[in-house]
Amino acid sequence: MKELNHVAIILDGNGRWAKLQNKNRTYGHKVGIEKIFSTIMIAKKHNIKFLSLFCFSTENWNRPNIEVKYLMKFPGEIFSKEKQQKFIDEGIKIVWVGRRTKVPNATRKYLENIEKKTANLNEIVVNIAIDYGTSEELENSLKALCQEIKKNNVNVDNLQYNDISKYFYTKDSPNIDFLIRTGGEKRLSNFMLLQAAYAELYFTTTFWPEFDEIHFEKAIEDYYKRDRRFGTIKE
Repeated sequence: MKELNHVAIILDGNGRWAKLQNKNRTYGHKVGIEKIFSTIMIAKKHNIKFLSLFCFSTENWNRPNIEVKYLMKFPGEIFSKEKQQKFIDEGIKIVWVGRRTKVPNATRKYLENIEKKTANLNEIVVNIAIDYGTSEELENSLKALCQEIKKNNVNVDNLQYNDISKYFYTKDSPNIDFLIRTGGEKRLSNFMLLQAAYAELYFTTTFWPEFDEIHFEKAIEDYYKRDRRFGTIKE
């Protein structure tokens, strides 16, 4: 059986789902945010060791201000002092992947605090992608690599992919095995494009607020039916 070690999910469809309920978009985000812990627990139940959740992209700053402000508050809602303990009790290690210089100070403090509190846990690693985009990640990594080359007089002819990827926000996670996108769109939206180079892709029309254990398990079943060849052929 093919190992399913790292699953990534693009949490899409909150706003459209809310509209169908005759609610505003922030209501959809609220319901979507409340599903994060239960989704982690489903992944843990299936022995998935790494879970990456795309919550806010570098392009999402262009959304209406009221929506951006709400999304910046969500780490304070799910990682507050009152709610931290359940993550700790379940051995959930939270890692913030993304740019740290643009989010509000309060958002950064909540994310960095939960990272610190869960740093030594290892039941499951959850990458929370906030202000994340592959383009920005690559730009940041190349800048760091250029500084290393300049400082240590590195021979560029000897450089390999690993010399760049060691600066990725996801440097401590393996490549993605299975990438799920909810909400019906069939694109990756600048999300972990390099880490997902050989990932199996799964697109569902189910909106994120409706994506429950049944939907997750259906996706997992689909993954195990696939033949992963990584560019090779079987004799």
